Amino acid sequence: MYQGRCLCGRVSFSISGQLGAADMCHCRQCRQWTGHVLASTEVARTALTITGIENLTWFHSSAKVRRGFCSHCGSSLFFDPLDTQKHQWIGVALGAFDDKTDVSIAQHIFVAEKGDYYPICDGAPQHDH
Repeated sequence: MYQGRCLCGRVSFSISGQLGAADMCHCRQCRQWTGHVLASTEVARTALTITGIENLTWFHSSAKVRRGFCSHCGSSLFFDPLDTQKHQWIGVALGAFDDKTDVSIAQHIFVAEKGDYYPICDGAPQHDH
């Protein structure tokens, strides 16, 4: 069981089962949403339990995706593709976990949009999209 929460603790989550592959998204939207990049892991929707959901706000950043954050402290928490038939997972921000996740970054995505102020030096595969 994995657990995590937002900065103020009003939204928390638990995940039963395994965490999926982790990636770092460097797209403009993720950079603007988090202030840098989004490091996240994919988990099965059925494995995720959210507590304090009344404090969770969803922002529809496109016709295909919504992003969940705490309405009190602003912590970026969830990346949720709206096509649940195609995507039976939800992205969970790695920075929100309470303890070790035992995952490592498997890939960097949308590196064509990355900020010019940092290099990517971890050796993980990089993809423009």
